[in-house]
Amino acid sequence: MTEPPHQPARIRVMLVDDHALVRAAVTQAITAADVEIVAAVATAEEALQVAPKVRPDVLLVDIDLPGMDGVQLVRELAPRLPQTRIVMLTISTSDRNLLDAMRHGAIGYLTKDITPDALLRAVRGAYAGDLAMDQRLAAHLIRRLVEKSWHAPVAADGPELATLSDREQEVLRYLADGLTDREIAEALTISPRTVGTHVSSILHKLGVRNRAEAARRYWDRG
Repeated sequence: MTEPPHQPARIRVMLVDDHALVRAAVTQAITAADVEIVAAVATAEEALQVAPKVRPDVLLVDIDLPGMDGVQLVRELAPRLPQTRIVMLTISTSDRNLLDAMRHGAIGYLTKDITPDALLRAVRGAYAGDLAMDQRLAAHLIRRLVEKSWHAPVAADGPELATLSDREQEVLRYLADGLTDREIAEALTISPRTVGTHVSSILHKLGVRNRAEAARRYWDRG
């Protein structure tokens, strides 16, 4: 009796986007013989419930979500789903969003002006372990990482920096990157008032007069 031909595994994709029209368009764009949508949800909170159950091969995540944003979702899900390839699919070209998403576990960053054919190729590439990112963003990411390495502090700690708490060191790192209190608050999921309290403590412990001096101390430490 002849055995049926082996059917290759389909790439199981989950989508997180709060716009129903986008979810429908992406589903239509990437559904193929080798790709299927196994879940599509509108919020990060829903994704936290659904993704660990369906364990998709590729997870497409918008950044601008109601409640918890997409970068925070990546930070929460990446450790729980180490086999899932997480790719941002967003309108944002913000340096901070790009760097934070990749830092927290995304393996790709796509903008929503991508063509349907290119999106399907990117999903297949992400599943295969490729970087899912257009050449312009990839080149920009590399430049930013090189710039960071040029300005990286030569030692992990200095006498004053060692007195900072873990949270204060996080705040100082974002401050040194030029973020405002509100942006730092969003990145760390705390209130701007709390950020202000941490900044005041940082200035006092480092013995500096303002944020600019604190940033220079961070980059020049060691």
